Amino acid sequence: MDESVQPQPRVGTAAASTAAPYAGNPAGTLTGLGPEPGDDALLARIAQGDRQAFALLAARHAPKAMKLAQRVLGNAADADEVVQEAMLRVWTGAKNWIPDGRARFSTWLHRVVVNLCVDRRRRPAFAGLDGIPEPPDPTPSAVNVMARQQTAKLVSQALAELPERQRLAVTLCYYEERSAADAAQILSLSVSAVESLLARARRALRARLSGVVQDTGEV
Repeated sequence: MDESVQPQPRVGTAAASTAAPYAGNPAGTLTGLGPEPGDDALLARIAQGDRQAFALLAARHAPKAMKLAQRVLGNAADADEVVQEAMLRVWTGAKNWIPDGRARFSTWLHRVVVNLCVDRRRRPAFAGLDGIPEPPDPTPSAVNVMARQQTAKLVSQALAELPERQRLAVTLCYYEERSAADAAQILSLSVSAVESLLARARRALRARLSGVVQDTGEV
């Protein structure tokens, strides 16, 4: 399924009405597929316009895609829009999916999400309500919570300052716990290139965070 060329649905089609509630929890099984149909089987049914198959596939993969988008974008609202667009591409492009036993749907979906996130990050920034911090909790126990939040914020800022490909490699391999081989497929790079990006990213993060957080070797 080529994520770069996708037909655009018309307003009011089944695709537009089905893509939005991607985080639902559909019940029941699909006739002839059993209780746990594989991704390839679901995509074949989606290509025929099967909404239940789409809901099952979305419920299976959208939560992880959402976490990935939030890690890359740092904004829940933008991440939600990215995942909805990615799932819409699944609906409109399912007929182009060729199950060859080598490519995994989850890898393809994460590549789409990463590309959409990169496109969105290149747009002019808009400071919405999500950027307004919550008022601090006045209770004594809030001191430790605020300290942890501040540390997490510094780590997030350091990650955001990395070059784009280094940031994506770290997000995929450390936060999403993807292997270097999976990350290489998603980023269209070689495994050695991903490993090189990770090494440079670790050095840069250690330099930026020296004296701020203890170096555990995890970044």
